[in-house]
Amino acid sequence: MAEDTGSRSPSPDGGGTADAAPAQNADAGRLLSTRFAALTDRFVHVVELAAALVFALLFAIGVVDLVIRIVEAVLDGTITDPTVVVGFIDTGLLLLVIVEVYQTVVAYTQESDTRQVVRLIIYTGVIAMVRKAIIFRTGAYASTQDALFAALAYTVIVLGLIGLLFVEHVITTSSEKATV
Repeated sequence: MAEDTGSRSPSPDGGGTADAAPAQNADAGRLLSTRFAALTDRFVHVVELAAALVFALLFAIGVVDLVIRIVEAVLDGTITDPTVVVGFIDTGLLLLVIVEVYQTVVAYTQESDTRQVVRLIIYTGVIAMVRKAIIFRTGAYASTQDALFAALAYTVIVLGLIGLLFVEHVITTSSEKATV
């Protein structure tokens, strides 16, 4: 029976043949996958930075819009209308949500500590829910029961966020004590 030695080469110790092609192919495959992973990682980083830029621009546009709306309300005398003021507060809190989302994206791009990112996400949720509570009007719902369900849902979310903040605080405090 004849042996096929087409893909085999002599081994370095001279004691037979070694299969060099599969080893070279495996090394080339690992090198290719490493380069591809690095390329996609750079792409994701660029997209994250673009997202941060979009949020920064949204914040700047929102601040300018809020200032224009406040000036218009002062000039036409509606600044004393509670609904108008609540609208300004709503817009201001929305701008704070945008800032928190921006900071979260920046924390991702800087590969910050996971706890910091989680904390920023929780703060974003708290600000968003406070915003919802401030602008909550029962008249915006089809029935009183719908308004009650919405209020209960907001309450559950706020309590959940408070619980998450408490757990995050306890974990951070205990880890700081452990490092001292």
